[in-house]
Amino acid sequence: MVRVLVVADEEVSAARPRALRLGVDLLLSAGDLPWDYLAMLAAALQVPAAFVPGNHDPIDGEDAPAGFLPADDQVLEIAGLRIAGLGGSVRYNDGPHQYTQEQYRTRARQLAASAGGPVDILLTHAPPAGLGDESDPAHRGIEALHDLLEALVPTWHLHGHIHPYGMSKPDRQVGGTTVRNVIPWTVLEVEPRAADPAATERRRSA
Repeated sequence: MVRVLVVADEEVSAARPRALRLGVDLLLSAGDLPWDYLAMLAAALQVPAAFVPGNHDPIDGEDAPAGFLPADDQVLEIAGLRIAGLGGSVRYNDGPHQYTQEQYRTRARQLAASAGGPVDILLTHAPPAGLGDESDPAHRGIEALHDLLEALVPTWHLHGHIHPYGMSKPDRQVGGTTVRNVIPWTVLEVEPRAADPAATERRRSA
């Protein structure tokens, strides 16, 4: 079992001491956090870390904060898990890391092809369309994620972007995948299952 700290969108001072007490094995960021905050978490926890950008992250300079591997448009094998990443949000202005729905369809097809099979975690900034998104242009979900979930059958799809503003956002279930809004942070335990074809087939038929 791999214990994972996932953060997105909002800084919370309690995340670091809680993660240290729990002894997490992996740190993930779903975007839109100050890079010095993420670098502080990575330095404190001293565990593998991966990152996808949000629509407020910089586009110049490094691909990821210090201590993090860039996961955008990548499939990483890290801490015993296979993680696929797809950053950014649906385009609503001229800001960074924004894509049209058609661009997301292309990116999702390429990511599924490069994965070549199931993953344990799909890490995105924005949610799937119709699953925890909102109706305003800045917070619409990504249509292509539905096909990507079917292709990758992850145990978890973790995202940010939709701020809960103190209200609990319920998990959603898509087949065998649990879709979770991680803002501001969450700790979860993931059993590596992507390498188990039987488990993958069970999740496909769930």
